[in-house]
Amino acid sequence: MERKCVRIGNKTVGDGYPCFIIAEIGINHNGSVNLAKKMIDIAVTTGCDAVKFQKRTVDVVYTKEELAQARNSVFGKTNGDLKRGLEFGEEEYREIDNYCRQHGIMWFASCWDEQSVDFMEEFDVPCYKIASASLTDDNLLKYTRSKGKPVLLSTGMSTMEQIRHAVDVLGEDDLILYHCTSTYPSNADETNLRVIETFRKEFSCPIGYSGHERGVTPSVLAVALGANSVERHITTDRTNWGSDQAASLEMAGLYHLVRDVRQTPVLLGDGIKIVYERERPIIDKLRRVNK
Repeated sequence: MERKCVRIGNKTVGDGYPCFIIAEIGINHNGSVNLAKKMIDIAVTTGCDAVKFQKRTVDVVYTKEELAQARNSVFGKTNGDLKRGLEFGEEEYREIDNYCRQHGIMWFASCWDEQSVDFMEEFDVPCYKIASASLTDDNLLKYTRSKGKPVLLSTGMSTMEQIRHAVDVLGEDDLILYHCTSTYPSNADETNLRVIETFRKEFSCPIGYSGHERGVTPSVLAVALGANSVERHITTDRTNWGSDQAASLEMAGLYHLVRDVRQTPVLLGDGIKIVYERERPIIDKLRRVNK
């Protein structure tokens, strides 16, 4: 099967190219642009390729009943207070856009509704992410695709039939398909990394991994199994308030992830068994020669 590549900004994603590493800030900013900037700094310092946020039009994504439900948070006493408190508007994203440009890192977002896609178009983001929760939303998939930019699709909570349908809707050109398990954090027996191999056999687009596990080992193994991109949630402190913090990486963890992912292709090598020059003195020293 001829495998396609996807161009995102100045990066090419696909076989033979460096793994495209996304640091997902998501909603871990807790409504603070300053906290978001600190996480952008972490992503830049550790060598990530992009940072990602989440964008929702609250009154479209959630029903009035959902928004009215009681839920205590730092933003108020209802679920609506929480959801609105976690959303950045144009002023905040303009500041984020400028900050990312100054620091030389791409940014984009998972858009949960069509209005959010239109909102993000104002910033000329290099691509769009479709969250696992939106995989079955055909209208959103079609609308996002209509913008003519690469689409990154996560597959948590989805059957193979649902995934095939979503790929049919989007088409495999300019698509990256991410294996994902939507538990936060994910347990080892929920990770099922061999799905990456399954995806690679069936689909010709680049395959990625969006992980929610503790630590970095599954994400590194995902690259060894053929993932062309890795996405992980990040945070300044895993004990911060918020639902995604426990499944996120702090700076030290993200540093180790990026380091190990970058080393993986070198460690795997080309499969050709040879004697390395640095082994030759060891041969002379240790190997018994029969006469």
